[in-house]
Amino acid sequence: MKSYFTFSKEQRNGIFLLILLIIILQCVCFFINKQPKNIVINQEELAKFQKEIDSLKVIELQERKPKQLSFNPNYITDYKGASLGMSNEEIDRLHAFRKYNKWINSTKEFQQITKISDSLLKAISPYFKFPDWVANPRSKTNSTFYNNTPKTFAQKQDLNTATVKQLQKVKGVGEYYSERIVNFRNKFLGGFIADIQLQDVYGLTPELIEKITEEFTVKTPRSIKKINVNKADIEELVTIQHIDYDLAYQIVEQRKLRDGYKALDELTKVKDFPVNKIEIIKLYLHLEKEN
Repeated sequence: MKSYFTFSKEQRNGIFLLILLIIILQCVCFFINKQPKNIVINQEELAKFQKEIDSLKVIELQERKPKQLSFNPNYITDYKGASLGMSNEEIDRLHAFRKYNKWINSTKEFQQITKISDSLLKAISPYFKFPDWVANPRSKTNSTFYNNTPKTFAQKQDLNTATVKQLQKVKGVGEYYSERIVNFRNKFLGGFIADIQLQDVYGLTPELIEKITEEFTVKTPRSIKKINVNKADIEELVTIQHIDYDLAYQIVEQRKLRDGYKALDELTKVKDFPVNKIEIIKLYLHLEKEN
């Protein structure tokens, strides 16, 4: 252990010098840190930055607030009325009025019933939402006629002579479907036999067909010679829309098994018969008992 603590003269001088350097450096660092730093602040830029932060805070607070949605003032509850700033008396007046199944149909009438102040009315009235029939009233005479009085056969236009532009007047038809209807009609010499054939026009929905037949109907049907389903052969049956050779064969075979058809609706019992097209197929057929 003695060898660790025994130093020569040169070693002692070196250790003393090292300690002295450490003390000097510590003092220098202490005094340097104590000196105040001169920082130049641009007050104009700082104010601008602070103003921007404040505006962002205001926007954030506005977004956090619950948004007011439109509402029908006839259905204001106690809680809703209080949140809008209405007094209990004003809310009670509204409820007393509605108790007899009466309706408020304008902002002015709402104020007359509730007796709220002009300032409160101005604040809440932009959120009032009355029914469409109140906001956009229509003529009762025209509306009733259009909705409830269907056109007679004489009032309707002939579907077999209707032009593309005339058909476009029906809501939902447009240029595309009106051209489809006319092109399909012109495939047959003489046009349609009956309104039901509109079902064969590709793309027409039942709702759209109903709208068309409210304005148009077949007044000049195409003249055809109906086929006796109890006597027709396969070659005759295939001339009918929606009947091919396989179906014609099945119709003839079923006729033999049944000893003739008693009604045209019995055709729906034939294998692979297009049931949804029965009314169109019946246009070309008649029933006469086979001898």
